[in-house]
Amino acid sequence: MAAGVRNPVVLTGDVHAHWASDLKLDYADPTSRTVGSELVCSSITSGGDGADSASGSHPWLKINPHLRFQNNLRGYVRTTITPEQLAADFVVLPYVSRPDAPAYTRASFVIEDRVPGLHQTYDHPPAPTARSLSTEADGDAGRDTVEAETARP
Repeated sequence: MAAGVRNPVVLTGDVHAHWASDLKLDYADPTSRTVGSELVCSSITSGGDGADSASGSHPWLKINPHLRFQNNLRGYVRTTITPEQLAADFVVLPYVSRPDAPAYTRASFVIEDRVPGLHQTYDHPPAPTARSLSTEADGDAGRDTVEAETARP
């Protein structure tokens, strides 16, 4: 890259959902070079309890091949950065509407130095105590996601 950045990582958040994606040189060409990574953090409590779904099941991942993870549970992203890599854990809560929710790591990724792109290292299946995102029909999951990500507290 012209600026000499060897592996950019974008950290952003509070869209009421977790997202992890590869940053592509050309999004119109899914085979184009990966030039970085993006980690999007959910809100910790805004928007209510949120919802869980099996990794890879959300219809938006099918039409956006650069997306590696999506989840609507509340939580945060914990990163550990060393000279060799950035490790990211998507920590979630199955509910926020009552006290004492057990936080747990829903998914983990590693971004290696000089190797643009995400490598998933851990995937915890949906928690039985969490509300499930409707994945029966693509329209339902998309509608549920938009509602979860735009909900007002």
